[in-house]
Amino acid sequence: MSLPNRNASQTLLETYIRSEALLHHCQMVARAMEAYALELGEDVELWYATGLLHDLDWEKYPDEHPGKAVKEFFADYPEEMKQAILAHAPDRTGVRAASLLDKYLFACDELSGLMHAASLMRPNGFADMQVKSVKKKIKDKSFAANVNREDIALGFELIGKTPEEHIEFLIKVFSKGN
Repeated sequence: MSLPNRNASQTLLETYIRSEALLHHCQMVARAMEAYALELGEDVELWYATGLLHDLDWEKYPDEHPGKAVKEFFADYPEEMKQAILAHAPDRTGVRAASLLDKYLFACDELSGLMHAASLMRPNGFADMQVKSVKKKIKDKSFAANVNREDIALGFELIGKTPEEHIEFLIKVFSKGN
């Protein structure tokens, strides 16, 4: 199955999501996934679209997330993407991350949210952000309290990267044009 182009995916995103914060989060995860796809030699467009659309149904259908989007909105998208989106919410879907795409989406999702919150606390955003400051924010459960620290820890494990490696990579990605 061919993948709809970025404009079609962006239009789909904007059809279901109105929240600027959620749109921004989806864009961040898409950028992280795109960068990892480039590094790993994976399908850049598939990884980007997966990151961009992973929370498509969160705003309008929070109780059915992510199954609603997978069942009803992704007819034109590849099975690998649907699998990864289901696997980024295993407690809801029972689907566990198996492929690289699954694992990296899982690893980028919660951590991107926490890192965005951390960037908002800094005068320069992601510029000169330090890995150790992000690690402190992960340990501080009162900071960005809705971010699941267990999922962040599992994400490091799933992709076989240390917290330092993954965080440093994402700081580089997000400091470009954010």
